[in-house]
Amino acid sequence: MTASPLQPAVDGFLRYLKVERQLSPLTLLNYGRQLETIIHLLGEMGMKTWQQCDAAGVRSLAVRSRRAGLGPSSLALRLSALRSFFDWQVSQGELKANPAKGISAPKSGRHLPKNIEVDDIDRLLNIDLNDPLAVRDRAMLEVMYGAGLRLSELVNMDCGHIDLDTGEVWVMGKGSKERRVPVGKSAVNWVEHWLDLRELFGPDDDALFLSKQGKRISARNVQKRFSEWGIKQGLNSHVHPHKLRHSFATHMLESSGDLRGVQELLGHANLSTTQIYTHLDFQHLATVYDAAHPRAKRGKS
Repeated sequence: MTASPLQPAVDGFLRYLKVERQLSPLTLLNYGRQLETIIHLLGEMGMKTWQQCDAAGVRSLAVRSRRAGLGPSSLALRLSALRSFFDWQVSQGELKANPAKGISAPKSGRHLPKNIEVDDIDRLLNIDLNDPLAVRDRAMLEVMYGAGLRLSELVNMDCGHIDLDTGEVWVMGKGSKERRVPVGKSAVNWVEHWLDLRELFGPDDDALFLSKQGKRISARNVQKRFSEWGIKQGLNSHVHPHKLRHSFATHMLESSGDLRGVQELLGHANLSTTQIYTHLDFQHLATVYDAAHPRAKRGKS
């Protein structure tokens, strides 16, 4: 099989990565595989020199890759390898500019959990309370769903972080951002029940929720207990903390239609995150717009 005229430049690039950049053998192998496939695709497009590959050629290569079944993340890796190669070619004076710069793969779809229906939430929370650990779990579930907390926010809560009089919790969210959110009367009641039993575990510190050993409960332990309760209560879907947070957001949005309010409760920095997180579709937004915006109703001509 005749070697492609595009291959020598790639061989030089791989030598540069190995000798000067001292990249790992696995990284070199990945670069080599991607660039080998790129050479094959460009050959199919009739290109014999790298100078022939302009921005349109890179886009065409991306389209061919997608048609061949390459997923968004794998396509991003392929384009990244090509951009690095072209940057090196520019540094060597072989190209004036990098034709792959600014061309990116489509973003991967957000795989969000299906929310738990309200009736199933009620069934999940109807826990037999003969065991102090069941009381703790009920309190954790109530707080998690009542305030839409992240798992890390739940396990890091101290006793002083919940105000039983006002029904508010203080949490430290992503990026060390603090927020106070309402937690609801039911959650407050079950936290009070748990606090009556908490001392039985000989707590080591001020953590609100404890393990059997009296230490701050771990995220893994919470995940395990929630999953077990989902099975015991006969829910059809797997129960995990993120799904409870998602259910909180979905139910709040369906009831209120207040996207900004839900954003604040969840502690999202950007409204777009909340929009994606809660599965908002355009039809829902269009309905809200038509009902509320003064310029939405067009006059008949």
